[in-house]
Amino acid sequence: MDLKERAKKLKTDIPAVFLALKHKNTPVFAKILAAITIAYALSPIDLIPDFIPIIGYLDDLILLPILAAWTIKLIPEEILEECRIKSQGLWENGKPKKWYYAIPIIIFWVIIILLIIKAIFFNKK
Repeated sequence: MDLKERAKKLKTDIPAVFLALKHKNTPVFAKILAAITIAYALSPIDLIPDFIPIIGYLDDLILLPILAAWTIKLIPEEILEECRIKSQGLWENGKPKKWYYAIPIIIFWVIIILLIIKAIFFNKK
């Protein structure tokens, strides 16, 4: 499968994972990972900002497909197929824009910034 086919498959799998997150028969751990995957996919804030040359886009090219693949492996095949069928055309008018999808990324960066501040100012001996 070449890169173009993978991107197209990812584009259809993310909405299916979104629907599987809401499915009552999806296992709990798969739901947790699906929530992380969807939050990252829809978050307006990336783990590594896109304006950083090359590295900024690598997280979208590497992290999101890995999260999606891992999530898909945890979702039972019959549920995933049902969600793939339901998800066709789900986001034709664009992804949902919800501010709270950015919360996990914001928390991550706040922790990183606090650790840096602690390392700089409070570890002087």
